[in-house]
Amino acid sequence: MLTKRIIPCLDIKNGRTVKGVNFIDLRDAGNPVELAKQYANMGADELVFLDISATLEGRATTLEMVLHVAEQVNIPFTVGGGISSIEHVDALLQCGADKISINSSAVKRPELVNELAEKFGSQCVVVAIDAKEVNGQWKVHLAGGSIPTDIDLFEWAKEVEQRGAGEILFTSMNHDGTKNGFANKALAKLSETLNIPIIASGGAGTMQHFVDTFKDGKADAALAASVFHFGEIPIPELKKELKKHHIEVRL
Repeated sequence: MLTKRIIPCLDIKNGRTVKGVNFIDLRDAGNPVELAKQYANMGADELVFLDISATLEGRATTLEMVLHVAEQVNIPFTVGGGISSIEHVDALLQCGADKISINSSAVKRPELVNELAEKFGSQCVVVAIDAKEVNGQWKVHLAGGSIPTDIDLFEWAKEVEQRGAGEILFTSMNHDGTKNGFANKALAKLSETLNIPIIASGGAGTMQHFVDTFKDGKADAALAASVFHFGEIPIPELKKELKKHHIEVRL
């Protein structure tokens, strides 16, 4: 049986880790390289770095930070934010990233998913989807959640899988930063729709929320930020709790 993964997410703005609620009201959470090293030592399975203002500001994710992280950690890490070309992905992988995450750029030009999968392999390509439930329908949002679209979450996820994405990182904007639990109904539906791994994001507040998203949401991995950054849920204790519930994790 494949083990379930615990993934701290570091949202980066101006070289610092930040955390907000519902994608706004950001506060400082520390140095990303130092945090990455701590998480690797604590037993995190992977890391995700998202340069949250890169798309809005129209610039590329910082390569220097990726180099420093690669020097400090021995677990896989994904980098996202403002990525829109093969050249940029090549540079990030050369600096030590294991995977890249694309979001707005994939919606604007879906062929990018095909191109990246063909060039670097599906295992490198994570498509991040920020979606909001509006009147019972899940709609994709772009540019850090600031631009709504009419694109259906489940149809879009299926399309990017067919185009070669190796993994989906689904963030529920309704749940992000609320600490009320993950969007497990939507996650379970995604799991039924897709054949690739799904990372649950948005809403972690307690250890039970992680148990629920693996059992009810059928997620393959669970991503969180503030509960890890501010020491509310220590990763070693979380993994012990998951084991108690017969959820396979790497200890």
